[in-house]
Amino acid sequence: MDSDIVWQHIDAERTWMADLLEALPAEDWQQPSLCAGWTVRDVGAHLTFAQTPVQDLLWPALRAGFRYDVLVRDTALRSPLTHEEIVAKLRSFLGSRRRVAFITDLEPLIDILVHNQDIARPLGVDHPIPPDAAAAAADRVLGPRPRSGVGGHRATFASWPRTPSGRSATATRCTQPWAPTC
Repeated sequence: MDSDIVWQHIDAERTWMADLLEALPAEDWQQPSLCAGWTVRDVGAHLTFAQTPVQDLLWPALRAGFRYDVLVRDTALRSPLTHEEIVAKLRSFLGSRRRVAFITDLEPLIDILVHNQDIARPLGVDHPIPPDAAAAAADRVLGPRPRSGVGGHRATFASWPRTPSGRSATATRCTQPWAPTC
């Protein structure tokens, strides 16, 4: 998928999430998300770290023993941001292509697609994932890595693994039991 299209999807998904969070009553922010041990607020706070400069992560990384999963969890759970600040920060990302160092444009897309579902589903909100964005995310997560310029397989919406209920499985939740929960 072309980088411009990837970022259009990221902006659309961030807008959707900011709108959803802005409309939530205070008690819904404390509802459990699909991320084990995380509330809706914790996942929202996690999404605000998408553009954190590396130098701002040094102390949290040191505190986490340079364990990535611990760093991600701790920064979300320790975030001092209010509900309003979380929404404002998500909106401030719109139009920006800034991302954490050492990742591709697809990782922010995967992050927002998955975490939108982590929040929406427990709240009973249906939020369909655009098929082309889902396919690009699945290609990145499930597909083989290209070697020496030789491309790998491409996922299609129809070829996604299915859950027993017939729903498409999100790669980080249903098809990779070894993957971190969030």
